[in-house]
Amino acid sequence: MDLRNIAIIAHVDHGKTTLVDELLKQSGAFRENQSVAERAMDSNDLERERGITILAKNTSVEWKGTRINIVDTPGHADFGGEVERILSMVDGVVLLVDAAEGPMPQTKFVTSKALALGLRPIVVLNKVDKPDAEPDRALDEVFDLFANLDADEDQLDFPHLYASGRNGWCDAELDGPRKNLDALFNLVVRHVPPPAQQKRADEDFRMLATTLGADPFVGRLLTGRVESGRLKVGATVQALSRSNQKIEQFRVTRIQAFRGLGQQDIDEAVAGDIVSLAGMSKATVADTICALAVDEALPAQPIDPPTITVTFGINDSPLAGRDGKKVQSRVIRERLMKEAETNVAIKVSDTPGGEAFEVAGRGELQMGVLIENMRREGFELSISRPQVLLRDIDGVLHEPIEEATIDVDDEYSGAVIEKITGARKGELVEMKQAGAGKTRIIAHVPSRGLIGYHGEFLTDTRGTGVLNRVFHAWAPHKGPIPGRRQGVLISMENGVSVAYALWNLEDRGKFFIGAQEDVYTGMILGEHNRDNDLEINPLKGKKLTNVRASGTDEAVRLTTPVTLSLEQAIAYIDDDELVEVTPNAIRLRKRHLDPHERKRQAKATA
Repeated sequence: MDLRNIAIIAHVDHGKTTLVDELLKQSGAFRENQSVAERAMDSNDLERERGITILAKNTSVEWKGTRINIVDTPGHADFGGEVERILSMVDGVVLLVDAAEGPMPQTKFVTSKALALGLRPIVVLNKVDKPDAEPDRALDEVFDLFANLDADEDQLDFPHLYASGRNGWCDAELDGPRKNLDALFNLVVRHVPPPAQQKRADEDFRMLATTLGADPFVGRLLTGRVESGRLKVGATVQALSRSNQKIEQFRVTRIQAFRGLGQQDIDEAVAGDIVSLAGMSKATVADTICALAVDEALPAQPIDPPTITVTFGINDSPLAGRDGKKVQSRVIRERLMKEAETNVAIKVSDTPGGEAFEVAGRGELQMGVLIENMRREGFELSISRPQVLLRDIDGVLHEPIEEATIDVDDEYSGAVIEKITGARKGELVEMKQAGAGKTRIIAHVPSRGLIGYHGEFLTDTRGTGVLNRVFHAWAPHKGPIPGRRQGVLISMENGVSVAYALWNLEDRGKFFIGAQEDVYTGMILGEHNRDNDLEINPLKGKKLTNVRASGTDEAVRLTTPVTLSLEQAIAYIDDDELVEVTPNAIRLRKRHLDPHERKRQAKATA
């Protein structure tokens, strides 16, 4: 069968997964009466809840005698490690761009990776039926983006289509028939070349592993594209590391190919096809699976380095062990090492003492997703504030700079620019009208300056602003950046919070907890109105007497507490604070200090 391998790349929420749904339906991958969930490729619970793609996934469809292998990639740069690996498996990309928003930061990120590999893109202007769509402007911006990314002449001469993924149509002209996706299928078959690997079907077998999965019945599954040769079930092969070291020799117990949403066992893998192999015990991502006669590994695509680090430790608070079953440092370490094995964008290292672990990754969202998955699996953790990784380049200390693209209502643009370019040491690159009373601001800001800024940004823009960020470059260190301005309210007692006590303390600040919640000494209960920390007693009840007087029995009505999400909590804490994460709760607390250290800090604060 004729073969095509493509990846669909786009910014977050530009409609990749919805378009793949329609491609599957219109190619006959589903029965007419089959019940299929919306965004069928988003199989992970977190993906469905957040509406974003986190893990790259494979599927395939048949179109008029041609099998098209499709890879749905994440749109967020925090999960860029998935994109960089996956693009080495395909021969073409479909770039999806929202006709109203135009190219966004993550569009730029994934497109730069595709162009660097020499892939010729197909541009699909999606959501052209929206009232604020401007497909011609979006198309011009895509061309400018390609030119800025040093695309060659073939890549600049890209074909484009107009589409509505939700309504299941794609046409070459804006005023086309708007019936189906035939134009996209036909253009993929015509524009994307068949795999060059098919010409090497008679050579020794070689395959570069790009993703690692697990099946409870089969064991480890390595997925990749067959670069040369053929492989049958039962054959003995070897795994080579990137440095050509032999890792293991094993017998292939199963070969699976992607068919629709599922995987199907096949007897033989052929050069050019994307398949999963089972039978190995040690081989992992970026290793080469090859015939015994091969002694040289395939080159693996380099992965951008991590930019932030977070410390994962055991939960040693007084409430530890009440919710989770996995609380030991040994179990936490095993889980983190397992994550680092499948996610090449994450690096794990032990801290001195071995009780905590430094986890380096791409961004706060990636860390938040990992922590959320672990708490759902029954882990209890204490998490530190994210720290930016610094580099020494030619004797000069450098830090990561991010490109922030901000869409805000015109009336809030001044406040946003003041915050970005002031204390956060950002540089304004571009500011332009985005239509409909909106302003688009593009700025280069140190990663340190954006940690914890999102909540403040939403407050400044009354919840209407949209902030997107992507790694831009390394630049010389820009000096100190002030952290959180407000102090916190800290419990000085162990017990259960009392409504009367919280009610009397409300003028001191805003609370993160309500009445009848477990508290302990050192737990952060809220944010102080001033810039210093304040210890309070949340257990103090009303003194009772046998005398009643008018006006003394006031009704206790508490203000609704502020509920911090996991990412907000991690970004909110200061360097001397931790987030306590359990399956049922997210709490903030001060690090445990000995009495002498506590006195020293109190004097310094005074």
